[in-house]
Parts: sequence; structure tokens; C-alpha cells
Amino acid sequence: MAEPLFQQLEKLHEEFRGHPPVAKWNPDLCGDMDLVICSDGRWVHEGTEIKRQPLVQLFASILKKEKGDYFLVTPVEKWRIRVEDAPFLITQAAKDETRILLTTNTGDVVPLDSDHPLILKLYGDPPQPVPYIEVRDGLEARTSRDVYYELIDWAEPRQPTAPPARLCQLWLTSSGEEFLLGEY
Repeated sequence: MAEPLFQQLEKLHEEFRGHPPVAKWNPDLCGDMDLVICSDGRWVHEGTEIKRQPLVQLFASILKKEKGDYFLVTPVEKWRIRVEDAPFLITQAAKDETRILLTTNTGDVVPLDSDHPLILKLYGDPPQPVPYIEVRDGLEARTSRDVYYELIDWAEPRQPTAPPARLCQLWLTSSGEEFLLGEY
């Protein structure tokens, strides 16, 4: 069953036409918008969750990060929004013999590779290392709990070869690259 899923995601990744060129758009700041991307992946505007997925996907396509702040931009407008953690959430993973493909809650399909690396960052209270993936242009996605456990199943346990690591490590291999998933 995982093999057809991987093939479907691979086809979507190849056919996807990309996003607007928000990196080239630099209009003046119009102000702050009462829009929050919650840590659980929900988009909330003026206290009400946006339930229409096409609208969330549209907003996600014009999202830009500058100096730690997040903005929705067009060629003529720029609105600052609030992001509690990461703007995206990895909700699905699939793999074949050589690659892992990850899907975000907004429909982006990204391969785990050198352009989209897995990075461990501290999150929560108490802070724990959590895997994040760069989706595009500095915008990251945190892995959902389900995907995290799936990645653990795919990871290879290894004993550390060099200090300061003293714990067993879990490594993922995808697209010819290796990524540290965690230590235990």
C-alpha cells in the first residue's frame, strides 16, 4: 500500500508548478493582519479557524519569512501575520528504496534531501528535540507525531563514533544524504 502512495506523491511533486515568486516581491508593509498559524497547523483569522482548504493553500502560497517575521505578500501588499511555531506541518510520509517524500498540511510535497534537510530544534515545555524540514525559502514544517513515529520506524540505529555524542543515534537516509533523527 505504501508503494502506490509514494508513486502518487512523486507524481504530484513532479507535476507541481511551484509558487508565486514572493522572494522578488518587496512592497511596503501595510500593517498587521489578525491571522495566526497555530502550532497544530490550523490557520485562524480574527479568532475563527479557516476551514476552506483552498483558501489556506492560497495564503500558504504567498507566505514569506523575513528576519524572523512572517508575511502574506503580493506585488503591492505586505501584511505581517503571527506563526506560533512553524508555518507548516508534515502530515504524511512515504518512501521507496532511495527517497523519502513528505507532504505538508497545505499540500506541498517535498523530498527529504540536501535542499529540504531535516533539522532538529528544541520545542515544547520542557524543550525536546523535534524534527523540522525546510519546505521552501526558509519556511519550515514541523513533523506531526504520526509522521515522527513513522520516520523512527524507517531510521537506522547507530552507535556514535565521535564525542560528544554518548547515546545511540537514529539516522535516516534519503536521496543519498543522511539525517540525524534523534538520540536515545
